[in-house]
Amino acid sequence: MIFVLPDGRRHDAEVSAGSSVLMAARRADVAIEGACGGSMACATCHVHVDEDWFDRLPPPSAEEEEMLDFAETPAPTSRLGCQIRLVPELDGLIVRVPRTSLLLD
Repeated sequence: MIFVLPDGRRHDAEVSAGSSVLMAARRADVAIEGACGGSMACATCHVHVDEDWFDRLPPPSAEEEEMLDFAETPAPTSRLGCQIRLVPELDGLIVRVPRTSLLLD
C-alpha cells in the first residue's frame, strides 16, 4: 500500500493481508497517531482514501461513521485507518494522511 504524507512524499509499505491501515502504518514507521490503539474509540487514525480506491472498500459501519464526525479534517473519502482491513484486492491502496492524524513529537 502507499501512504501519501502531508508534504506530498509517498511511503510505500509492504503489508500482510488482514492488517489494518493503522497497523500497516505503524509497521512502516508512518506516524499516524491512533491514540485508542485501533479500538474505534477516537478518530486519530483518520485517513483520506484515494478516490480511485474509495469505492473498492466495504462501506463504513454506523459506528465508524459516527466516529468520523470527530475527525479534524474530514473529506468525502474519509475513513478510520483502524477499520480498513487489507485484503489482496486492495493491493496498491493509496491513502493520504492528513497532518491532523500525525503523531507529532
